[in-house]
Amino acid sequence: MRIAIVSDIHGNLAALEAVAADIRHQGVDAVVNLGDSLSGPLLPLETARYLMMQDWTHLAGNHERQILELHAGSGAADAYARAQLTPRELAWIATLRPALQYSEDVFLCHGTPTSDLTGLLETAERHAGAADIEQRLGQVDASLVACGHTHVPRSVRSARGQLIVNPGSVGQPAYADDHPYPHAIESGSPDARYAIVERRQQQWQAQLISIPYDHRSMAELACANGREDWAVALMTGYVSTSKPAA
Repeated sequence: MRIAIVSDIHGNLAALEAVAADIRHQGVDAVVNLGDSLSGPLLPLETARYLMMQDWTHLAGNHERQILELHAGSGAADAYARAQLTPRELAWIATLRPALQYSEDVFLCHGTPTSDLTGLLETAERHAGAADIEQRLGQVDASLVACGHTHVPRSVRSARGQLIVNPGSVGQPAYADDHPYPHAIESGSPDARYAIVERRQQQWQAQLISIPYDHRSMAELACANGREDWAVALMTGYVSTSKPAA
């Protein structure tokens, strides 16, 4: 079994298309998308329509939930995405779940098995320790757990021998956050990220992949939409000095 894992596309259609093209050459059996697919000042409508045409398994991230629950205090990235989407795309989002038992030995989640706002392998900008990971896994006993949300590519083995994989972000290589305290996540590269996992001799193994793409076009679009902070992140893989995307 060979599975491609994508996550945190954030409306970056150029990055998504580059990743999808690479996946087509990888001989995978399936593709799973762990959510946060649309939020951002880029191409949420076009990205949604592209994803809806794929024979992939899709999850909802916290931003899908936030797009549907939009209110006066919502972030600009979610508000922009909501304004671009039609009832058809919103109805599709509403069908998605934040966690899924994909098969007997594969579990998918956006954040953790019980939260779309908590990173499984990270605590703010720090790698989570073994005890934190075990606590966040809870009773999930699948031999492969795929998670997203933090945009940090990483694979670890739990104390129970499970392989836990975060593929990183397809479309947003850096961001700043205020929760649980102000911090930045920076990949240091504009490349799109994804992962391939493969089961061999009863053991899962992971490959974390970095793909170059036409990031300049997406940075220019972010600028045109008034988000220079996103443009800096897309161009460099680092956050800007102004407050980046929510």
